[in-house]
Amino acid sequence: MEHLHDVPPAEVAVLLAGMAPARANILLAAMAPEQRARIMAAAPAGTDWHDGQRYEEGSVGRLLEDPPAVFPLATTVTEAVEALREVVKQRLVTYLWVVDAEQKLQGVVAFRDLLYAERERRLEEIMIRSPFCLRPNTTLVDAMREVVTRHYPVYPVCEDDGRLVGQVRGQVLFEQQAFEISAQAGSMVGVEKEERLATPLWRSFRFRNPWLLVNLLTVFVAAAVVGYFEDTINRVVVLAVFLPVLGGQSGNLGCQALAVMLRGMTLGELRATKIAAIVSKEGLLGLLNGLVTGAIAGAAMYFVVTRGGGEDGLMLGLITMGAMAISCMCAGLAGATIPLILKRLGADPATASSIFLTTLTDVVSMGSFLGLVTWLVL
Repeated sequence: MEHLHDVPPAEVAVLLAGMAPARANILLAAMAPEQRARIMAAAPAGTDWHDGQRYEEGSVGRLLEDPPAVFPLATTVTEAVEALREVVKQRLVTYLWVVDAEQKLQGVVAFRDLLYAERERRLEEIMIRSPFCLRPNTTLVDAMREVVTRHYPVYPVCEDDGRLVGQVRGQVLFEQQAFEISAQAGSMVGVEKEERLATPLWRSFRFRNPWLLVNLLTVFVAAAVVGYFEDTINRVVVLAVFLPVLGGQSGNLGCQALAVMLRGMTLGELRATKIAAIVSKEGLLGLLNGLVTGAIAGAAMYFVVTRGGGEDGLMLGLITMGAMAISCMCAGLAGATIPLILKRLGADPATASSIFLTTLTDVVSMGSFLGLVTWLVL
């Protein structure tokens, strides 16, 4: 953090704004109060880190993201779709949160429900009422116990009175849980090389800063994939709706595999188990889950395209299923192998795994999906 003292607050704010809000909040929390205040004051328009900073470290509140899709009860499907056209170009939108006049969460609308609904219907007519939500003061351990059987891509976060204060991604929760597991003592994760709570400041800086620079590079790689296929998205607009589905599904699946592998490394379970068998198992699990969820997503793609009068509904549906299967299989393989590779190279799997995993799942899911559409349809 000392390295950033000579960097203008506005430049640091722009750098942090390019990261996931949850990660930006973690970095801000580690800064001196004066430096943090200057950077938050220089934040770009539309960026708000204040909510995350007012909650205790280790709580769900520290992982908060501003929800990109919040609508009143009376909003029509047409109005919501129009409002989301620009939003989806900037943010990953999985669910629409429906609130009352007091900003209390009343329901949730999934993208598939929005696509199937009659355009004149109001969101309160198609929403799922009284959805599950997390509390911002809930500890990450307790939150993981609550979501372990749900596996939603995104969870709303509400105060005790029901007021919506933000959202947290399931992938981020799994990442944090994996970090906690990996940070425990254990010879398999390199006690002498991993960062601990008592690690001195400069040593912690040397652990983290190189990976943040790598993360900045990988973010540009993922963005370049979308930019390369910009013409494809412009010609087949419906693809923008399904990109978050593939990215969220493969990202979640990869983090599950990562958490299991890090737990096994920490507990020493790999000593008695064949690593090749574990990696193969995670890849096969990813493929099977990808085929199941891909079939559902493919059916949704077929319905949306044919309903709109398109002629390539069947092909786009099959491509969606194939891309989901490919990306989920790769996510499972990556989640199992990345921490092993980093450990072999002498790096701390807890600090670096998520950076490569997130980039790989984004690139593979979006690249395979858009690439297949470009090759087979256009």
